Amino acid sequence: MSSAAGASLARGGARKVYPRSASGIYTRWRWFFVFATQLFYYGMPWLQWGGRQAMLFDIEARRFYLFGLVLYPQDVFYLTALLIISALLLFLFTAVAGRQWCGYTCPQTVYTEIFLWVEERFEGNRVQRMRLDAAPLSWSKFWRKAGKHLVWLAIALWTGFTFVGYFTPIRELGASVAGLALGPWAAFWILFYGFATWGNAGFMREQVCKYMCPYARFQGAMFDRDTLVVTYVKKRGEPRGKRSRKVDPRDQGLGDCTDCTLCVQVCPTGIDIRDGLQYECISCAACIDACDSVMDSMGYPRGLIRYSTEAALQNDWGRREILRRVLRPRVLFYAAVLTLAVLALAASLWLRTPFKVDIIRDRATLARLVKGGQIENIYRIHVMNATEHEQRFEVHAEGLPGLAMAEASQSSVTIAPEQSASFPVQLRLPHGGAAPGSHTISFVVSAPGVGSVREKSAFMVPR
Repeated sequence: MSSAAGASLARGGARKVYPRSASGIYTRWRWFFVFATQLFYYGMPWLQWGGRQAMLFDIEARRFYLFGLVLYPQDVFYLTALLIISALLLFLFTAVAGRQWCGYTCPQTVYTEIFLWVEERFEGNRVQRMRLDAAPLSWSKFWRKAGKHLVWLAIALWTGFTFVGYFTPIRELGASVAGLALGPWAAFWILFYGFATWGNAGFMREQVCKYMCPYARFQGAMFDRDTLVVTYVKKRGEPRGKRSRKVDPRDQGLGDCTDCTLCVQVCPTGIDIRDGLQYECISCAACIDACDSVMDSMGYPRGLIRYSTEAALQNDWGRREILRRVLRPRVLFYAAVLTLAVLALAASLWLRTPFKVDIIRDRATLARLVKGGQIENIYRIHVMNATEHEQRFEVHAEGLPGLAMAEASQSSVTIAPEQSASFPVQLRLPHGGAAPGSHTISFVVSAPGVGSVREKSAFMVPR
């Protein structure tokens, strides 16, 4: 069986990849990130903060909770900033270390690892799985396949339930599921996300990375000769061939590659890294672990397949020279822009006043004369308390000499946590206190110990 055929079997015109399990330092790192990411994902919705869910994107109530921070749809700036920072971070990481995000922490990789682990528990190792798929239907094949899919579905549905728990309070959601009182939309999204997890990690696997993920397509624009990628040292490994451990391969005119194809068998996307860097490679380093184990058994130095750069291979550089090339212009540019974006977001959050004010003029009555020869303008002030505590807000206006609030106006208001209130305010100015026309004024709304917000408006003086 050739290495290509050994890596896969025909499946409706497409080749199914049967990854072989690997062991080694990079495999242990992958499983570390599997546990770390899933501990965060499954655990975060259950974490409480001040009597509520610590991280909750409550779309129905139009409030987003991030620990002590409460955001509203009007705070879309922060979402935009986070997306920009995430993109810059991805660009920076890709320029330095290639697709290691894909190989270690991408959800597709993480859930594929979990589903493969379950598959091995039911169906056995790579060869046993290939034989089982090729065998006719029997009781043994049925219960192994059925058991695997039941566990897969349980993991997928729990994943979908957790996903919805980020948008609906998860304790209430759990009670609804237990009481069979789940709403239609919650049920739809649990099933939809669960089905997506089951299909992507159980069936599509490498097809997502190769054909559906856009990152695989545009990554080349961020790679350069100093990007760290998984590489095969051709000058050391070629010509490849079988040999005895007792014979020096140089005497047979061979390189260090024994052509065992283990690097192909462990690859989750089914490529042969010895053919050079390919866009399907997700930098998971499974082939490095497999090759290092063969080098150890043959008594050869490790590193026939390793993390390196194109420039390092051409110039025979070591680790020190590779590290020196990390801080190159492209990386420095990405790092500078990322730093500025993070500082801008941090400063905005630090200076953010946790309440919002809108000033609405009374369009029906722009200005009118009242008793005492005063000119009156009417406004409606809308205050949104974005804190989780009751607040008392004080209002006053400034900008014109003699400008004052009418005695009947409400100069303060108490608003419950995460609530809003609107109230009218009449501003008066002595006749002749300003020239006819529109004059810029400011409303200052303040809350003791919280801060103040200044909003501009206009005061109309009739001719």
